[in-house]
Amino acid sequence: MPFAGTPLRDEYAAAADQVARRTLDALRGGGGAAALTGPDTAVPRPTLAALRVLGADLFTPQLLAGAPPDEPTAVLLTEARRVFPTPGSAAAPADAALVIEWQDWAAEQVLARTPYGTGAPPPAPPPGPETVGWQTWSVRMAQLSVLALPELDGPVHDAARAHTLDLARGAVRSMLRRDLPTAARLARWLAWAGAEGRPLQLEVEPVLERIRLAGNGSARTGLELAVARRLLDRSSRPPTDERSPGR
Repeated sequence: MPFAGTPLRDEYAAAADQVARRTLDALRGGGGAAALTGPDTAVPRPTLAALRVLGADLFTPQLLAGAPPDEPTAVLLTEARRVFPTPGSAAAPADAALVIEWQDWAAEQVLARTPYGTGAPPPAPPPGPETVGWQTWSVRMAQLSVLALPELDGPVHDAARAHTLDLARGAVRSMLRRDLPTAARLARWLAWAGAEGRPLQLEVEPVLERIRLAGNGSARTGLELAVARRLLDRSSRPPTDERSPGR
């Protein structure tokens, strides 16, 4: 979404950090809905933009607790998507458009579990590391970290399962380059893959702790770290009985 100038850009960035912080507080509080607005309060445009940016991550407190998405947040996200529709193909480079399509798909899959969404088929799969190289692929996967959530599955997730070594390479490269937000997002994917039972090529917990200690305190990065830790908790749980019905 293009912005007019630096002051407006800063206002939107501050709103995104505030919404991420409220979502993070809800996640740490045990899975309740984030209090994103007060009752009967008009939602400012920067807040709607922030909701649009966070997308499916607004529901992490519920999804990671095994609860359904809350309807008040679904209403807000639906309004944000109306006010800030997906930009046309001419308004964004092809790579950016593909990332936005997948981020929107993730939001729509979560909204489909409420009365405010219908679901949608996945977009065209992004090229894998065998096509674009592991560096480029890992950067794109970091941009798609919002997909690393329970209840979501598709071609991007299949690629994450199949290429955990490339995710680990990308995380290490980002740490060496001091690109901690990207490292946090890739660590989240690794934690997700671990929760899926995939063998990991990197110890994720020390990476998360290093990012926590060296980071700038951004709420959005904090949310990535918190989600990753919850996913790591899932990976450490004993497996369910495979003889149970439906397995």
